[in-house]
Amino acid sequence: MVPDAPAARTGPGPGPGPGPEGLDLAPFRGLRYVPGRVGDPAAVTSPPYDVVVRPDGLHELETADPYNIVRLILPQAADPAEGHRRAARTLRRWRAEGVLRQDPRPALYVYEQRGPAPGSRQRGVIGALSLTGPGDGTVLPHEDVMPDVVADRAALTRATAANLEPLLLSYRAEHPDDADHVIDAATRTTPLLATRTGDGIAHRLWAVTDHAALTRLRAALHRHRALISDGHHRWATSLRLRDEHAGRPPWDRAMVLLVNTARYPLRVQAIHRVLPRLPADRALERVRATAAFRVRRLSAPLDDALRTLDAAPGPAFLLSGREPGALHLLDRPDPALLDRTVPAGRPAAWRALDATVLHTTLLRAVWRIPDEPGSIRYLHDTASALAQAERADGTAVLLRPVAEETVRALAEAGVMMPRKSTSFGPKPASGLVIRPLEEGPVAPEN
Repeated sequence: MVPDAPAARTGPGPGPGPGPEGLDLAPFRGLRYVPGRVGDPAAVTSPPYDVVVRPDGLHELETADPYNIVRLILPQAADPAEGHRRAARTLRRWRAEGVLRQDPRPALYVYEQRGPAPGSRQRGVIGALSLTGPGDGTVLPHEDVMPDVVADRAALTRATAANLEPLLLSYRAEHPDDADHVIDAATRTTPLLATRTGDGIAHRLWAVTDHAALTRLRAALHRHRALISDGHHRWATSLRLRDEHAGRPPWDRAMVLLVNTARYPLRVQAIHRVLPRLPADRALERVRATAAFRVRRLSAPLDDALRTLDAAPGPAFLLSGREPGALHLLDRPDPALLDRTVPAGRPAAWRALDATVLHTTLLRAVWRIPDEPGSIRYLHDTASALAQAERADGTAVLLRPVAEETVRALAEAGVMMPRKSTSFGPKPASGLVIRPLEEGPVAPEN
């Protein structure tokens, strides 16, 4: 039997406290790859859809294994609608062929990632989280979203009737509680899956199905609220689909990975921009002509240049283009220009964000770049951003990461950062477990 919803909160969470309901994480019958029907489990996994670097990363994943999850999360077709239908057909075929099989009992899935460096371990729990609106205060978004991406993800989810990838959410429990105890106990049992991906990260997955353990875990999480660390577009997609289905199950929940960052702090990295239609020499010309920023060419290697960027006071960026190794530091923006271009009436922390200044001052006022997919690309990887700008004879704009404390403070104040301002990690691998929205019959209890 699946436990009922946990009891009401018995204590406040960190900061101003969770919303009136708290986090409601339910077990589900996960759809997983069947051992023996696929080769190395690592070969069927993928980074999240928005981290895959096209086209090189996509091709590498597609050729790694014929059943790689990238065929579902990033289906390829000239027409996006046909891509979504192709993903749905592929998912149905894999289930019919026995490549994917649904677990017999509902579970919460404990997930561990361990890197090669000492102490680089993260643990959390994957489940189906009840969807709450932005005014509830239980789940805190911190970034705006792009409507076209939400529309695409919604169409894919409708077609496949599945949550294909978990969102990454973080909460803080300063002292070990029942959630930590249940998670730790699960890791002392035999995992459902253990593999190591090409980046050196070891992944392990366990299923928690015991009624008492599930009740304890869910009740402990119910005392907290969470920050959306990665997956704003998928959260917005889930809210849209919930409303389309009038809040009916199973569309009233979304698959998430919840991580207690008091025990396992996340890394926050920047997301860089590539402007394929703006050559770097033209971008620098416009900056100099408007005296918007001080411009300096750096002769240092990339790592040293990034350290110089990190040390720059105030908003600052690194620019690169067609010429390999040619890096220019933009810093010391004109205060009068910032006053004219950065919207007033927002917190000082928001007005000082690099991403805020980039979009309002540089992209909109100085470069006049339209905010549309063909004009701005978002890349998590520095080397990939530089390579794309070089190939396109465009401009790569390298940004600095934002402190997690700043992200959380703005989110708690209800202030949205510009889209793609942060990249929290490590991100969960896609392909370890899928949440089907069209389930088969529940297996009887033993």
